[in-house]
Amino acid sequence: MTSHVDAEYDVIVIGGGPAGENAAAFAIAGSSRTAAIVEHELFGGECSYWACIPSKALLRPGAVLAEAKAMPGVDATGLDLAAVLARRDRFVHNHDDENQVEWVESAGITPIRGSARLTGERTVAVTQPDGTTTTLRARQAVVIATGTTATLDAPVPGLREALPWTSRDATNLKTVPPRVAILGGGVVACEAATWLTELGAHVTLIVRGERLLPRAEPFASEWVLNGLSKAGVDVRLHTKPAAISRINPQDNGIGDLHGGKVTLTLSKGEPVEVDELVVAIGRSPATTSLGLETVNLTPGEYIDVDDQLTVKGVEGDWLYAVGDVNNRAPLTHMGKYQARVAGDVIAARAEGRPLDAPRYVASADHQHVPQVVYTNPEVAWVGLTEDEAREAGHAVETVEVDIAVAGSALSRKGFHGRAKLVIDAATDRLLGATFVGPETGEQLHAATIAIVGQVPLETLWHAIPAFPTVSEFWLRLLEARREKSETT
Repeated sequence: MTSHVDAEYDVIVIGGGPAGENAAAFAIAGSSRTAAIVEHELFGGECSYWACIPSKALLRPGAVLAEAKAMPGVDATGLDLAAVLARRDRFVHNHDDENQVEWVESAGITPIRGSARLTGERTVAVTQPDGTTTTLRARQAVVIATGTTATLDAPVPGLREALPWTSRDATNLKTVPPRVAILGGGVVACEAATWLTELGAHVTLIVRGERLLPRAEPFASEWVLNGLSKAGVDVRLHTKPAAISRINPQDNGIGDLHGGKVTLTLSKGEPVEVDELVVAIGRSPATTSLGLETVNLTPGEYIDVDDQLTVKGVEGDWLYAVGDVNNRAPLTHMGKYQARVAGDVIAARAEGRPLDAPRYVASADHQHVPQVVYTNPEVAWVGLTEDEAREAGHAVETVEVDIAVAGSALSRKGFHGRAKLVIDAATDRLLGATFVGPETGEQLHAATIAIVGQVPLETLWHAIPAFPTVSEFWLRLLEARREKSETT
């Protein structure tokens, strides 16, 4: 007996962020197939309203001010807080997703508001805002793109009771707390420390580990530490909170202060008193209420997928997971990349085409992932670090230079930066690259192309940097590598 179905689509996507949008769009592109996206918050997802977009909107004014101050002849007076926050609000459309819904519809996709959960093979129950539930069935595929949520799972007495800010509050702040403590030393913590300091807060960064940005090259971590310290951030390494208390905690909404003064008793040193506490210690998969148990998966855990983004352990090649929810490369641009691959795979399977082309394999997830951290200085890296390359068994060669060329000197006074390449000596190919300095994220794509394209370094000699640009440091890297080779 067949259960009642209210609507059928070829593809049903759970989660309306960039990954979900791309998966649906690519799965039906150029065809008569139909798709629906179910979203329980705002279409556009975490990135558009609470992560990438607002954080970059808050970080960019400080970066521009720093650049102006480093340019003789330019009068730079400071930041206008109200204008900075107003600009951020324009980028997040004041949390109105009307334009995003219009894009979804323009792509031939049906937007559905509600909370979705699997109820079995290819079936999805959606509880809509009015409390009614409808059942959808997918003829071809269901794609899970629900992302992650900020975690507060730290064994610290009083942490949850203090109602601390998460990244959503920090990116959507309505006022700048005079004193802020941040728990964590990763990307979110370092970027939040950067913009909060630039906007006038005194920040204490509490890091239980031995360095910031533990997944980056050690020299990059050191540069970021020095940059934050120079800006006035009090960085406490090898430190963790033993207890937290707050006067009159109350949930006043995202971005407003969540009560009175917060006191942190630390594992070492004197207690710290602040006006707000930000917790940036990690993310958890948003899979608790998705009905994963109905397809023999474990709720609350990341979803394991193969290189075609098909969920492992579920028969029939109908269930996919893209973006942060699969924990392969939790970055927006990588989620969109995975979604493009998944969409192409779904389309090919729907049309009975073979999956023997590179476009059907998410190969970049393994060793070609690019990332930019918008601190001051900026950090950008792609591929493997030196330690990762050695652990993978490569014959590792490295080369490092300061980014000191005519282009960097012309770009600003006192330009400071450093670049490092990780090379497979056996194949003469690039395995990884890390750049630190002003706007080095804009330099990263050349390294990404060289790594993905497996371009020999001898060939890169013929990729000539324009003069006078900052990218001329590529020539300095190649020269340093040649000199190093000639003396060994």
